[in-house]
Amino acid sequence: MKKIILIVSFLSLSLGLYSNASAKKYAEELCELESYECIKIESGDTWEKLWPDEEQRDVVRRANRMNIRLQNGMTIAVPKNLPSLSIYDVAPFPRYIDSHGEKVIFVSQTKLAWGAYDEEGELVWWGPISSGKDYCGGVGKSCKTPGGSYRIFRRQGVGCVSTAFPRRRSGRNGGSRMPYCMHYYRGYALHGFAIVPGERASHGCVRLFPEDAKWLNQDFIALPKGDYRGTKLIIEDI
Repeated sequence: MKKIILIVSFLSLSLGLYSNASAKKYAEELCELESYECIKIESGDTWEKLWPDEEQRDVVRRANRMNIRLQNGMTIAVPKNLPSLSIYDVAPFPRYIDSHGEKVIFVSQTKLAWGAYDEEGELVWWGPISSGKDYCGGVGKSCKTPGGSYRIFRRQGVGCVSTAFPRRRSGRNGGSRMPYCMHYYRGYALHGFAIVPGERASHGCVRLFPEDAKWLNQDFIALPKGDYRGTKLIIEDI
């Protein structure tokens, strides 16, 4: 277990980016790397217009850690040599680790990314995340995502909703969509969300691209059964 946590700690320092992911959009941090060039979004620009090729568009969206609609004035980091790159070329995780013979999901809050490793320790897929903010005005306190080692113990499908958010004056809270949620600690879950904005912005859960949440939920994780305690999840503390 110490070895796994050390791997995550190493990842948080290895790419030369700032450690405080909430200080600025992740795209702006990428702009400081020689392997990226940055553009300013103009009125009328869309993901599809700027990157008609679906695979290239996916690389750019994942590199910038966002799935939100482009708006005038936004900064977007574009990997150099984009046509020759794959998703794995811009991954913030090593391709192979010692997974100790079981599947594991890493969540890096500084890299705003998750990575899924199979039993052989190979990175099979990765994607952006948005974890909890330092302070949530609606609840009047920190809503940071707690770090640590967990196990996925429950999952729901596309109809999963929050029982706590949004908060309403009437006291009848809840209703926010959390498609393909995967609970790992109390009410905390990995789940799909339409707004992954390139920074920490959630109320504590870990937001994923909806398509990533669906894949993890249906094709990767396993729930507790017999002596098996569920898929391992390691979340970097910040």
